[in-house]
Parts: sequence; structure tokens; C-alpha cells
Amino acid sequence: MDDRERLLEKLRKIEALFAGATTPGEKTAAGLAHGRITDRLAETPEPEPLVEYRFSLENAWSRKLFAALLRRHGITPYRYYRQRYTTVMARVTRSFVDNVLWPEYLEMNEAMREALDGLAEQIIQESVWKDTSDVSEMKSLAPKGSD
Repeated sequence: MDDRERLLEKLRKIEALFAGATTPGEKTAAGLAHGRITDRLAETPEPEPLVEYRFSLENAWSRKLFAALLRRHGITPYRYYRQRYTTVMARVTRSFVDNVLWPEYLEMNEAMREALDGLAEQIIQESVWKDTSDVSEMKSLAPKGSD
């Protein structure tokens, strides 16, 4: 139960006390408590609505990383029947995606990409061939007579 829900619950109890008050003092006390809770509710922002997001991730390990991040934050990742395997759906607030989830994912994904690139380079050099440099770039061959 969040702060707003607790305040609403207190407000309901105070309204019940006010309705059942038999003396002027009880009514005054309940009225003052009602005013304080109403003021606090006005200061408490409305909870942000959940939005269904569709995240399209580039590969299987990025998807696994993203799903693990969602689960770590208590959010259940899912996908609909016939959606691509690299698609992850989640119901989250916009501010959570913008301020926490997506920046965290981008940072971790980049770190994983660098680590996996280094590991792939090492495996190729040790098991296939030492030279893993990029391929040479050649001028394109123009068909004869196209001068």
C-alpha cells in the first residue's frame, strides 16, 4: 500500500468517526483531522499510470539482460503469441522507463557487448586464426564500357 492509499484509508476512518461522533468536541477533532489528511492528499501527487511498452531488442542475450532487469525491479516481462522472440512487453510507468530502466539497460548492454566482443575475439584467435583484423576495402569493379 503506497502513501496515497494509506492517506485515503485514514480519511475514510476519520469520516466514519465524524459520522458517529456524539459530542461537539468529537466532531471538532474529527473535522480537524479530516482537514489535515485532505491537505496532505492534495500535496501527494497522483500515481502515474502503467503503460504497456513493447521493447524490441537486438539479440537473445540483450533480451535476457532486459528481462532480468525487469524482474529485478519486480516487473513481469512477457510477449504475446506470434511476437518476435526478441520482443519484450512490460507494464511500467513512463518515468520509470525514462529515468531508471532504459538508462540502466543501455549501460549494462554496452558493458556486456564489450565483454562479449573481447571474448569472441579471443576465441577466434585461439581456435581459428591469430589475424582477426577487418577485411580489406577495395574499389568497386565497374563493368566494362561504363566510363
